[in-house]
Amino acid sequence: MTSSDRWRPILALIVLSSIWGYTWVLAKHGLEYSPPFAFAAERCIGSAVALFIALRLTGRRFTLVAPGPTLGIALTQVAGFMIFQTWALVEGGPGKTAVLIFTMPIWTLLLAWPILGERIRGTQWIAAACTLIGLLLIIEPWEMHGSLLSPALGICAAICWAIGTILVKRLRGQTPVDLLTLTAWQMALGSIPLLVLALVIPERPTDWTWSYAGILGFMSIFSTALCWWLWIYILDRVPAWEASLSVLGTPVVAILSSRLTFGEAFKGIEVAGILLIGGGLALLSLLGWIASRRPAVAAINQRLHEEKA
Repeated sequence: MTSSDRWRPILALIVLSSIWGYTWVLAKHGLEYSPPFAFAAERCIGSAVALFIALRLTGRRFTLVAPGPTLGIALTQVAGFMIFQTWALVEGGPGKTAVLIFTMPIWTLLLAWPILGERIRGTQWIAAACTLIGLLLIIEPWEMHGSLLSPALGICAAICWAIGTILVKRLRGQTPVDLLTLTAWQMALGSIPLLVLALVIPERPTDWTWSYAGILGFMSIFSTALCWWLWIYILDRVPAWEASLSVLGTPVVAILSSRLTFGEAFKGIEVAGILLIGGGLALLSLLGWIASRRPAVAAINQRLHEEKA
């Protein structure tokens, strides 16, 4: 992997974390117009439509490759993730219980080693420890009181996301699948259970206004369609555990945007968590850059050795 190739996933992660982080603020506004499960179904259906339009505009085929694995990804990474995430928001609100979704890297670390053979080595453990400790400081699980249902649902959403991550990596390692086509089909298939739930569960009707249309359009096209495509793109280029840790920039952006938007005060422990996550992500990037430079340095040394000989 060249240095430029290495920076593309990093740029994708910055865009993804920025959009997904601000999505929590938009979701809070969107739920004022639409009930939770209808909102989840509407954004995923809108995302699927946007992705298939993108397929048409780019001249790609609509062929569903590897239907079985793609269905598994759709049911875990889209349907299961969105269902548990939405349920957690209903039970506990958009607070720290929802941020528990970002325990996903822990479950990915546990799954990636036995299933994909991806192991953390050497200095990478320092980066992993920094990001995970920072996440714990932001979540403050010791401050959670009352019902455990919402935190449990948030963890279920995180596990679904982690399983979907592993399935994407395994599919891409076994079958050549176009990333945009895979994203479109996972979103289309994953929208079906969400639509069924939205029709079956009694909820208030959606208040269709221009404001809600704008929120839904942004979340469908950018935070869902674009970001899930970026996520699969990132998974295709870096180990699953590294991508999962890197996405922890999302709750940092979510906290910063929420505090600035709603005028909330920062807590010292949150600042410490943000700094730890930022330091861990910077270390991951540095280690990746060093790894990408090694082949080039080795080639230069080899050439110098041959010239001396």
